[in-house]
Amino acid sequence: MSLVVRDARVLTLARAPRPRRGAAVGELSALEIADVFITDDAVSAVGNSLPVPRGTPEVDAGGRVLMPGFVDCHTHACWAGDRLDEWEMRLRGATYQEIQAAGGGIMSTVRAVRAASQDELEENLVRRLDAALRSGTTTIEVKSGYGLSTADELKMLRAIRAAAERWPGTVVPTALLGHALDPDVDPRVFVDRMINETLPAVHGEFPGIPVDAFCESGAWSRDECCRLFERAHELGHPVRVHADQFTSLGMVPAAIHLGARSVDHLEATRSGELAALAASNLFAVMLPCCGFHLDGRYADARGFVDRGGLLCIATNCNPGSAPCSSMPMAIALAVRHGRLTPEEAIGAATINPATLLALHDRGTIDRGQRADLILLRHTDERMLACEFGAGPVDVVIAGGRVTHTHP
Repeated sequence: MSLVVRDARVLTLARAPRPRRGAAVGELSALEIADVFITDDAVSAVGNSLPVPRGTPEVDAGGRVLMPGFVDCHTHACWAGDRLDEWEMRLRGATYQEIQAAGGGIMSTVRAVRAASQDELEENLVRRLDAALRSGTTTIEVKSGYGLSTADELKMLRAIRAAAERWPGTVVPTALLGHALDPDVDPRVFVDRMINETLPAVHGEFPGIPVDAFCESGAWSRDECCRLFERAHELGHPVRVHADQFTSLGMVPAAIHLGARSVDHLEATRSGELAALAASNLFAVMLPCCGFHLDGRYADARGFVDRGGLLCIATNCNPGSAPCSSMPMAIALAVRHGRLTPEEAIGAATINPATLLALHDRGTIDRGQRADLILLRHTDERMLACEFGAGPVDVVIAGGRVTHTHP
């Protein structure tokens, strides 16, 4: 199987090392007009007027932008039910924390997930994966975390695995074992059970899967997260952490000390801790769709990049705080409210998150790289950030195969 894309403005992102620190994340290494030849699932050649075998299918870009597919490195896209009633409560003035304290929020989705079958969770996720693919996401991370019991966390992870097998892109599962606290169980008993029972069970079936936790007032404390992560490291699991969404509890320096892979959210992070994170080898994953939908607060992406940090942006797709699977929307918001340049936002949505997920075969357009590519309907990539809500992706190529073509 082969394919050639002709006469595109190609954003290769291929001339600088990965991952990209600071403003280097915006180095797109664009070729004004070039062809990209794909064989099987990989890029075979990039250049002008490439010779290809007779009969090779062609996509005529006509000067439009061809770029790596988006890598959405933080989502909770596996869920059941909805949170529409709670959304209306927030429109009337209730805060996210008040809804959570009243038994809604994450626990509302936990109840729906527990009531759903694995097949139902799988079908729901496949639909959301397809929506993300239409928006140009060819690699996506999906967390568990709405089970809060060994059986239900495993049910979620099995559903994620099954959905991944049906999708042309790549799904990277994460075990979010430190999420909400089950109000029906003593908090100390619950945390001990997740660390000493659920984590080993997940390890037995999903060895090496990243382990995540939500460090926040009313959720897991810093010390509880550290206990989980230390045990996860002992079992050979990389760790990631949600930190400083609403309050700063000291998780950022703890994550640096523990050698986490990323710290995600960071809306409430203090300047000194953001600087320390930027100086470390940890990625910051910022989630502007959450600020847009929830409370108007955004992490300081500009300050983090200016300090030389490793930045990613993601959708945080979930039913409560970010019901959005569109990476173009995340880019548009990151530019407006994170004060990134369009070029920096593109790098933070492609090459850096691919590196965070330990997928070094994508995020650039270069020989030997996986052919996960998107053709925009624009001839200038800045329109990806300037325009919003209009569907900027004309063609999606996942693993060398055209999966979507928009008129």
